[in-house]
Amino acid sequence: MNIEMIRFSAVVACMLSCLAGSQIWAKKPKAGNFKVEETTDPSGWEVLDGEKLVAGYIDDSSGRPIVYPVIGPSGQSMTRHFPMVTSMPFEERDHPHHRSLWFAHGDVNGIDFWAVGEATGTIVQRTGSAKVNESSFIKSGAAVLTTENDWLSPDGERVLSDVRRIAFFVDEGRRVIDFDILLVATDGDVNFGDTKEGIFGVRVAGSLKVEANQGGKIVNAEGETNADAWGKRSPWVDYSGPVYIEGQPSQVAGITIHDCPSSFGYPARWHVRDYGLFAANPFGVHEFDGGSKRRGIVLRQGKTMRLNYRVVLHDGAFDAEVTEADSKKFANDPRPQLAGALSAE
Repeated sequence: MNIEMIRFSAVVACMLSCLAGSQIWAKKPKAGNFKVEETTDPSGWEVLDGEKLVAGYIDDSSGRPIVYPVIGPSGQSMTRHFPMVTSMPFEERDHPHHRSLWFAHGDVNGIDFWAVGEATGTIVQRTGSAKVNESSFIKSGAAVLTTENDWLSPDGERVLSDVRRIAFFVDEGRRVIDFDILLVATDGDVNFGDTKEGIFGVRVAGSLKVEANQGGKIVNAEGETNADAWGKRSPWVDYSGPVYIEGQPSQVAGITIHDCPSSFGYPARWHVRDYGLFAANPFGVHEFDGGSKRRGIVLRQGKTMRLNYRVVLHDGAFDAEVTEADSKKFANDPRPQLAGALSAE
């Protein structure tokens, strides 16, 4: 049994431990009691609420950091396991670069950081820290991971750097992940190309995807659904449907991703697919809207660009009224500054 399978087995055991008697799904978390434990194989952290696993953070998964697994409020795994774990129900072995939750782009100075392979770029974590209850903008308490990362060409040359902060907390029974990132043009101008392949991505659980024909559904703030939501600008998109724990009946749950007005390119276009890809993209235009390819977005030497996204993991069916209230709350939350501590040297 390989290390990833051992890790997954531990996750499943943790999820099943939430089941009590005839109550199949655990009671929703009311408040966070977070702690963070460092891991070495794979390298990164595990975020726990009490003794329950909330999420894992792997600092190098085929050349980029990822958040895996991502566990919903009742203990269900909300993102796809492949390629970290294979042979799971409803999962296709496609797009091996779609790894749970990640941040990358398919054209950065002509280099593909979205795909994985010998000819693609890599994102390398240089420093990282984990703290609990250190973020004043999360009033309920949070586990907060902060990392500094370099984006390297296939030849190992640095193209740009970033500082990212990932906060895990509980809000009204939902688990929430805030993902704030500061892109820094440390090594000359950076062109973020006009492509659909990017940038803040989630690959949803196999049973959740529309193509599984189990009841999965995509809806955006404008009420467009499934394929009609692809490529459209919107402040948020929800992907809901049945999510399974092996051997148990399904429960409807979902993932909402909110863009923030503080983000560059707000509201983002959404590279969201019936097969389970779910990505906010502030740079792509022509493949979504038609017409010729644009120049892209240029971040000048020494300048920074800020992106802020919120992931809400909810039990039950999508609720438009609640989601709209969440969107307004996110827009009005103070966004603490990320320190641009990376040097250009």
